Amino acid sequence: MSCLDKYPFLIDYFTKGIKNPDKNISHCILFWGNDIDAQYELALEIARILNCKLDGAPDCSCLNCTWIKNNTHPAVLTYSKADNKPSDDDSKTMFSIAQARMIKNDLAVTSDYHRVLIFCDKDSNGKLCGLNSTNFSTDAANALLKTFEEPPLNTTFFFLTNDISDMISTVVSRSQCFFVPSQKDEPQNFELVKDFMDDYLQLKRDDVLEFNDTILNLTKENNPAEIFRQMQNYMINLLKSNLDNNSLKLKLLHDIKMIEKAKKELKLNMNIQTVTENLAFDLILN
Repeated sequence: MSCLDKYPFLIDYFTKGIKNPDKNISHCILFWGNDIDAQYELALEIARILNCKLDGAPDCSCLNCTWIKNNTHPAVLTYSKADNKPSDDDSKTMFSIAQARMIKNDLAVTSDYHRVLIFCDKDSNGKLCGLNSTNFSTDAANALLKTFEEPPLNTTFFFLTNDISDMISTVVSRSQCFFVPSQKDEPQNFELVKDFMDDYLQLKRDDVLEFNDTILNLTKENNPAEIFRQMQNYMINLLKSNLDNNSLKLKLLHDIKMIEKAKKELKLNMNIQTVTENLAFDLILN
């Protein structure tokens, strides 16, 4: 199944942006979700459309498209603790400051291609993993912040992570963030929230306080992070069942992002009642 089949909404969004005369897509793009492989595949597909010499069609066999499909394009590069490190860099556990310096030097040289840099992590077996504050340190990221803010012409950065809250805020604030739903057959448990979530899309302004009370009571009886996770699972399951409903997709993607915001507030030790109230208003009134 192609990226277009898996993620028609995202592919359509980026294709229209790329083909716009002003090429109005962000130069920093952050993908988040459980399926890092899908995020990586999506980043490569967008890199292919950016570099295609013809019309960007999925079956294009121009040289740039062929290189990218084989992951051998000279200007579409993966950066992790295991990929594209300077020869004298012996760091093993994280993306390093030496890599950041190398990237800045490489980008100072002009290129005939649209350069795409994909930042991710890899485990000891080479499996793709998400970025976090351990493998993509603040110091290394800060060394590139000026580059992220004012990149050379025809340069796009992708950041792949499981959770927006895993990334340092300075990178998030400079990125356009997209949730990428997993296409894997993974169990998505939402049994604790199913009863009250079944009707949440029909709730109105007058229902906000009761909706908040329900969430708040559940967070008192269970781990709040687990309640928020199950609410997201419920929405992801609903999203997968309604991929052809654009208005519902937009609503669900917004709501998933709002729960991500609540999870971040929880990590900041905000009062749980304030967190659930904010969430209830975000979900029902927007």
